[in-house]
Amino acid sequence: MEGAAQTLLSNAGELLSSEYQQLRGVGGQVVELRDELDAINALLIMQSEAEDGAVDRFLQVCMRQLGEVAYDAEDCINLYTLRIRSRPTDGVRAWLGRLLGTLPSRRRLACEIRALRSRTLAISERQARFGVNRDALRRSPPLLPAPMTVSAPANDADRRHRLVGIAEQADKLAARLKAPVGDEGERKAVFSIVGFGGLGKTTLAMEVCRRLEAEFPWQGMVSVSQAFEPSRDLKVLLTNLLRQVVKPETADDRGIKEEAALGAIDDLDDNGLAKRLEERLVDKRYLIVIDDVWSVRAWEAIQSKLPENNKGSRIILTTRIEIVANACSPASFSALCIHKMEPLKLEDSKKLFVSRVFGSMDVAYPKEFEDVMSNILKKCGGLPLAIISIASVLVGYKSPGGKDKWDRVCKSLGSQMEIHPTLEGMKHIVTLSYNHLPHELKGCMMYFSIFPEDYVIRKGRLLKRWMAEGLVHQKRGLTMWEVAESYLDELLSRNMIEEAGHLGGYAWKEQTYRVHDMLLEVMVSKSLEANFLSLHGGQYKGMLYDKIRRLSIHADVESLDFVAKRNVEGLRGEDNLNIQHVRSLSMFQLHGQHKVLKTLGNFVLLRVLDLEDCEGVTNKHVRYACNLYLLRFLSLRATNISKVPRQIGNLEHLQTLDLVDTQLTGLPKTVTKLEKLEYIFFSNKDDYWETYWTMPQGINKMKALRVLRGVSLGNDSKVAQEVGEVEELEELTIFIDINKAIDAEVVKELAQSISKMHSLRLLTIGRHGTSDDGGVKILNFLHHLPTPPRLLQTLWITGDIANGLPSWIGSLAHLVSFSTVYTTLTGDELFGIVCMLPNLKTLYVDWDCYRGDELVARSSHKFPVLGHLELGGYLPKVIRFEEESMSMLEMLKLRFDYRSIHMAERSIVGIEHLTNLKKVMLDSRCDYHALVDTVLEQMKAENDRRSRSNQFQIAVKYW
Repeated sequence: MEGAAQTLLSNAGELLSSEYQQLRGVGGQVVELRDELDAINALLIMQSEAEDGAVDRFLQVCMRQLGEVAYDAEDCINLYTLRIRSRPTDGVRAWLGRLLGTLPSRRRLACEIRALRSRTLAISERQARFGVNRDALRRSPPLLPAPMTVSAPANDADRRHRLVGIAEQADKLAARLKAPVGDEGERKAVFSIVGFGGLGKTTLAMEVCRRLEAEFPWQGMVSVSQAFEPSRDLKVLLTNLLRQVVKPETADDRGIKEEAALGAIDDLDDNGLAKRLEERLVDKRYLIVIDDVWSVRAWEAIQSKLPENNKGSRIILTTRIEIVANACSPASFSALCIHKMEPLKLEDSKKLFVSRVFGSMDVAYPKEFEDVMSNILKKCGGLPLAIISIASVLVGYKSPGGKDKWDRVCKSLGSQMEIHPTLEGMKHIVTLSYNHLPHELKGCMMYFSIFPEDYVIRKGRLLKRWMAEGLVHQKRGLTMWEVAESYLDELLSRNMIEEAGHLGGYAWKEQTYRVHDMLLEVMVSKSLEANFLSLHGGQYKGMLYDKIRRLSIHADVESLDFVAKRNVEGLRGEDNLNIQHVRSLSMFQLHGQHKVLKTLGNFVLLRVLDLEDCEGVTNKHVRYACNLYLLRFLSLRATNISKVPRQIGNLEHLQTLDLVDTQLTGLPKTVTKLEKLEYIFFSNKDDYWETYWTMPQGINKMKALRVLRGVSLGNDSKVAQEVGEVEELEELTIFIDINKAIDAEVVKELAQSISKMHSLRLLTIGRHGTSDDGGVKILNFLHHLPTPPRLLQTLWITGDIANGLPSWIGSLAHLVSFSTVYTTLTGDELFGIVCMLPNLKTLYVDWDCYRGDELVARSSHKFPVLGHLELGGYLPKVIRFEEESMSMLEMLKLRFDYRSIHMAERSIVGIEHLTNLKKVMLDSRCDYHALVDTVLEQMKAENDRRSRSNQFQIAVKYW
């Protein structure tokens, strides 16, 4: 809650500096209010950092009351900004008219400020009257400064650490899965892994799958979660399962996998998806993991859609509930089919703890830690999540002087795990891990409670929401994004969150994250206790709240209608709901029309409006959103909106505008009035590569822009010049329409502009359209950039360029990823330019990029760190790797598209020189088997020549 006070201090400061003269008598009261809030903020931070157990229940109540005062004060300031503020366009007459017309509002503001100060004084007097000593909030200074960023273990090491104590259980369970199950013979059987949260059920299931890849080549894993509702969620589950299951090459026993075409599945219902799944698996030996099942009803709904066969297929189900496990597996074989998770033995607990704190389970550590370590591990009860949570708290205190910190942590654990050796004890330990976070990270961690269980969260979405909510605080020398990234890295290093893979591809690949369900439970509890968040729908249906600060709605139509009706009518009955203080509105898993969307205009203090994936959002709802003057974050991603009104220009505080995968074909010119806008994301879901927003004149007024994705350059030299005046731009994705006549002066100005973009990190530039005239060489201007953006890390060029790639690409010392499409290069025009780049790790070459008969990576083409090479489209007849050309290459992907139908045989020469190769992926249309066969046989032959430890995985994917 201290974040609210900190944000308010900056708001009050802005108010004082820009509006003091208008406030007159109110100004002095705002100064006093600011001083009060400064003190509140200090107290809230002290409470956040106080020793465990130092803050009693009464003082916690007082601190919460002060936090509510901070929230209300911020609302007061924001309402002033909304109703009383002057506009930049106001003349003298308008200014005087507003001054006189807002006198009642000023008086009301003055009364509200006095009331807020009175509430603060009353809380202070109440503390004094009951004899509360503020010294209780003081915390002993840490013996050693905990580092802000702690290096996370490497992937391989991290996997070994996670499997401490799990490997033996994985061996036993894998053996059971391979053996026949009673009279069922070769029919599918269901195995259950049961145990409370934090024991490692999911880790065990994943490891068993990895060990049984040879016996069960068709595998998939889906999460269910506590909020699973078959009528709503079964389609998503079956779709995810279909996308994972792979079809192997049955004639081959070398682990070569081949994925069949899925066909169109997005429009299928549950029964259609189940039928498609049965078609793919009816005669296959599959292994499917259904993770985190909470009810027999959920299991029965899922089981009814899984295919039957007589190939000895297996299903692994993980659950916390023994009743569910017993219902899933045959009663007569429960001893065989139900695996009860075992806590780690003391020796394994110690290995896991030491590896997390000191970086390696074999490292020598100070012996003075031995006794306190044993006590800590005893109280963790052999729970991996508990051990990891406590180890993450102590990782900054591993020198001899840190023993006092270990003693304090051990003492704070108390005997919870001994008294409650299951759920409550586990929650206590996770809570302790949260309590030891730096105060600036606590709000960021609680923020995950907004998202549903098992929800995968994109990095950009999360960090931009943090910033819009005021949870990220300025640090000298760093941008707000960099500070937010440091917060995220710290949470990762403390194992509070985990990476969940990447979404997207090429230049726009984005990391995603999720939170362990046990941690999410604790965060939801903390958020509700602090009134940080109000949850509606699903399992939170019927919960009552007083003042709602952040509202998150989870897939419940009845609850949505209830909230909307009660709040719009301003009723405060037994539900006691009130939306006038809501600053964040998020909606998840919602389909169809919902009344709450019609009330958007009533959320006057809203800063964050996130409607991603909400099917019921219409253009009318966008008009409502455009009246939310204080809005900072607006996401309409993956909705069906087709028009944004000109009133979008009224959102002068907007920082993020996400319009990816919509039906939009453009934006109104008024968007250039958004001078605080930092991020614009635009794309059309039906015409992703051809429909862009054509930039209007006035783009240079958007000085705060950092990311401009999905724009087109019209035939306007002034716009081409203005885009170079956006000095903070870090990412630009811009295309030129070759269906229009583009003057030479326009692209010349664009070249000048790109040269001025000194902050640019990512550049995607190309042409779009279908013209066959001289426009196809429109990108020739890239040869004439006065100076390239020297800090570029990602570059994507799509379109033909005469005389090969621009030579300046070879000077981009920071370039990590390079993609090129439709550039029709020959000879050494491709590899010869980029081969010496010191940081180039990924290279994508696709769609008629290369037109020669032979593509050669020469010995002189060193590629010092290149790890991923992808070649697609019209592949040359021969791809040759000379010795030492790509010695660091780990992944080679070849993609055969529709143009490949006229190809003769293709061959890969010199694959033996790729000594670090880990995987080869052959990607092709499902009817092009003949084109793949030659390359496939070459890969097999090379693997036969290699030692077993140096072989690479081969996969064939059809689409």
